[in-house]
Amino acid sequence: MTIQLGQIAPDFEQDSTQGRIRFHEWLGPSWGILFSHPKNFTPVCTTELGEVARLGPEWEKRGVKPIGLSVDPIEAHLRWEADIAETQGHALDFPMIADADGMVARLYEMIHPESDPALTVRSVFVIDSAKKVRLILTYPPSTGRNFAEILRAIDSLQLTDAQSVATPVNWNPGDKVVISPKLSDEEASRRFPQGYQTLKPYLRMVDLQSPGND
Repeated sequence: MTIQLGQIAPDFEQDSTQGRIRFHEWLGPSWGILFSHPKNFTPVCTTELGEVARLGPEWEKRGVKPIGLSVDPIEAHLRWEADIAETQGHALDFPMIADADGMVARLYEMIHPESDPALTVRSVFVIDSAKKVRLILTYPPSTGRNFAEILRAIDSLQLTDAQSVATPVNWNPGDKVVISPKLSDEEASRRFPQGYQTLKPYLRMVDLQSPGND
């Protein structure tokens, strides 16, 4: 099964460092980020897990629950957690799935058919509160994931879910956004009384921080 944007994230039940997890039940009404690692005690992933722990307040602010995955067993996960806390300065406060039988890795297509069948690729799945997959990223082994970009993408997804806008290139929170082409000029003026800039009929920019926007 190919995972596609907009589909319901596959549910599963698997062991983790915080006990047995039923994924959809564990997510509850929250957003989630599921990210995988080739194996335990790998250097790049060690830095990434420490960063996800450090960003705990940022995930909480956005209502996002992070969960990691590796194909190694629980005992190895717990030893790795100690190394992460020691070297990165942040102890893991989120679960790590022990996908020893590869069930979740196969379900989410985290194993490349031409790669080592015992190793998961380094995938990221952002899942919204309706359990839909909203973003998929896959990184090569030598390139660390950019969690600032993942946070930025989540900010964009949550903003554009709430308002009839899209975020342009290199957007960051607070920057101008694009008004949806689905809105007529009359509707746009009603929704954005602070005014907007029309560059082309299909390209209308608005500053959501301007007075008058609610």
